[in-house]
Amino acid sequence: MPRAIWSGSISFGLVNVPVKLVSATSTKDVRFHQLHEKDGGRINQKRVCSVDNEEVDYSEIVKGYELHRGQYVVVEPEELEALAPEASRSIEIEEFVELAEIDPLFFDHSYYLVPDDKAARPYALLVEAMAGTGKVGIGRFVLRTKQYLAALRPRDGALVLSTLLFSDEVIGTSDLDVKTTTETKPSDRELSMARQLVNSLSAEWEPEKYKDDYREKVLALIEAKAEGNELAIPEEPERPAPVVDLMAALEASLARAKEAGHAPEPEAEAPARRRKRASA
Repeated sequence: MPRAIWSGSISFGLVNVPVKLVSATSTKDVRFHQLHEKDGGRINQKRVCSVDNEEVDYSEIVKGYELHRGQYVVVEPEELEALAPEASRSIEIEEFVELAEIDPLFFDHSYYLVPDDKAARPYALLVEAMAGTGKVGIGRFVLRTKQYLAALRPRDGALVLSTLLFSDEVIGTSDLDVKTTTETKPSDRELSMARQLVNSLSAEWEPEKYKDDYREKVLALIEAKAEGNELAIPEEPERPAPVVDLMAALEASLARAKEAGHAPEPEAEAPARRRKRASA
């Protein structure tokens, strides 16, 4: 099991469930180090003052918040400590909401909450109660001196905690340069064909089908070079020119979907099939 990065308890009402927080994801990025081409030595980053160009010892560095370009307010560590949230060891569920009401934009990082010693029974009770209602719990907790808003939800008999962005951290669509005019409004025929294309490409979500092809190629390159082999760099394939005719693009897309075995279904049947699947 992954190493616990936090331990405490879930509190809802007068019920407390001791838990541990462990990572639910593991990124697979290929990380490179900067090396000196001449001798292969690692490159070290130094802290240099932009005024006198001298290297600065860590003990001489203070924190500053930039108000305007080049103008800073210096904040002392003691001042930040006085404002830090209380290091509580509890995730207090403030309310339960429908998962569908939370826009995916708000989700940040995900973790698993696992029961601590002798907490298996109340933990299972909370998991089953939440699974039976379809609700997720919203609460706050403190991790490494920072307060987080979090959503708790059941998944395959375990609890998932997802940290959430606060509302002022999510950029609204009103701030985007996306305008709807009579010129951009699609015709009924275009809309009908686009929906057919969506339906023809619809499938059950299977995350195992999707691989990081670029990462696998980079790892293969590294392995081959480590063994003393040189890989031929393939020529970049020609990219098709963008299609200006929207109807032609939709017709070509539907034809390609049919060739791939994705038979489009009438628009009226698609919602009915989804409702039937949901009720099964």
